Amino acid sequence: PPPPPLLDSVPPPPVPGNLLAPPPVFNAPQGLGWPQVPRGQPAFTKKKKTIRLFWNEVRPFEWPCKNNRRCREFLWSKLEPIKVDTSRLEHLFESKSKELAVSKKTAADGKRQEVIVLDPKRSNAINIGLTVLPPPRTIKIAILNFDEYALNKEGIEKILTMIPTEEEKQKIQEAQLANPDVPLGSAEQFLLTLSSISELSARLHLWAFKMDYETTEKEVAEPLLDLKEGIDQLENNKTLGFILSTLLAIGNFLNGTNAKAFELSYLEKVPEVKDTVHKQSLLHHVCTMVVENFPDSSDLYSEIGAVTRSAKVDFDQLQDNLCQMERRCKASWDHLKAIAKHEMKPVLKQRMSEFLKDCAERIIILKIVHRRIINRFHSFLLFMGHPPYAIREVNINKFCRILSEFALEYRTTRERVLQQKQKRANHRERNKTRGKMITDSGKFSSSSPAPLSPPQGLSYAEDATEHENMKAVLKTSSPALEDATPVLGVRTRSRASRGSASSWTMGTDDSPNVTDDAADEIMDRIVKSATQVPSQRVVPRERKRSRANRKSLRRTLKNGLTAEEARALGLVGTPELQL
Repeated sequence: PPPPPLLDSVPPPPVPGNLLAPPPVFNAPQGLGWPQVPRGQPAFTKKKKTIRLFWNEVRPFEWPCKNNRRCREFLWSKLEPIKVDTSRLEHLFESKSKELAVSKKTAADGKRQEVIVLDPKRSNAINIGLTVLPPPRTIKIAILNFDEYALNKEGIEKILTMIPTEEEKQKIQEAQLANPDVPLGSAEQFLLTLSSISELSARLHLWAFKMDYETTEKEVAEPLLDLKEGIDQLENNKTLGFILSTLLAIGNFLNGTNAKAFELSYLEKVPEVKDTVHKQSLLHHVCTMVVENFPDSSDLYSEIGAVTRSAKVDFDQLQDNLCQMERRCKASWDHLKAIAKHEMKPVLKQRMSEFLKDCAERIIILKIVHRRIINRFHSFLLFMGHPPYAIREVNINKFCRILSEFALEYRTTRERVLQQKQKRANHRERNKTRGKMITDSGKFSSSSPAPLSPPQGLSYAEDATEHENMKAVLKTSSPALEDATPVLGVRTRSRASRGSASSWTMGTDDSPNVTDDAADEIMDRIVKSATQVPSQRVVPRERKRSRANRKSLRRTLKNGLTAEEARALGLVGTPELQL
């Protein structure tokens, strides 16, 4: 390019007929015109690379509005040129970081080189994000077509953090022009691909709103539905009414007052109040009275599930989410208008317009539902006795949490009370039969014998036969006492009298011997029936022998000693051995 004109030289006059004046050159004398420098041609020659000022250049001299007074006189045309010290500025604003940033990176194998422009931290973050994203070519096509199958919600949120700034875009382009033969790094190439997409930020925000809407709407609608169901459950719950009436009666007695109601926030303190004798909680006594007076009452906790779910929701945050949905929907309309100015398929534009229109209608309906349910909750507080001036200060989350925790404590206490009640009933039942025979109890009484079906089988026939024999023995025992005659067909045995008792019994009657014989026969039958083995056991069970080689005295006396054992004991030739 030709050298810049000297500052003292007079610039040539503009060519006649040229309506557009050339751009001005700084440091030219005022009123002498501006030298004509081609667009893009630097006005100064720099020996060092300096930092850039990323401003947006305006060209008011090129505006085709000569008839307007404002277009004929610009602020910039009235400014006086300033003489600057170019060498000092070049020294002060020398770009050292850019020279370090734009470097050629040699790969580990020494064959490939890459141009690295970005900061190492930024480059590493982008490279890490690329590991969970599709290829850059696929990403560009997916963003242009809003393809949900190629890019999911997490991918969109990741790309939103990687949008290149104008400065990064300028650095990458300059580095690519300066080193056309060296490829860019992966992070730089990805940012360059993203920068080639028109209205990138608008597309991503619109797409993110489209993918988030269903989840966000559900997060707002479901808690509102739970709150409505919880209000209905509390209004129609009988057990809660029993508990509150019992607690009110106890409180009026203890306080010596005649209160008609109390705030439900006191339920939080009921488990903490203890009696002074047994140290039982007030909730325990309330639960005991409710169980005794209202047997059809429930555990309360299982009937207010919606209140328990509402206790986990921050309704202030829910209202903020609803307002944020409205703001994002309005911003999405602006994003769609900005995208429509560039290339966009008519079918895609129509689809996104219908989606945003449907979202706007649903958000309006959701705001109406939210307002009505909150008003319904305030009416419920009035129904529960809260003063009108304080209902708007009641936190919904805290109110539901107090009721839910109280219901949980009540269920635990109720289970304990029912267990104690059952134990006392069992104890009373045991006391009724204490000291009595088992046949005197109701289970074994013979007042109303139940008819039994006759058992079947071979074993029963044998038992029946034995039973008949036993009955015959018992029947014949009583006549024997009177007649002292032996019973035919029954085996008897006499017992020899011992000592001096036999001397006087010989002269007396033989009836005692007959009685003893009958008793012995009965005992033999009883022992035989008690020791009788079931019919399945044919072979008698052999006694399990011990592993140890033990010798018993009984077996030794029965079998005798061997010659070796006798010799060891020194009994050879003694009379004990012969005996």
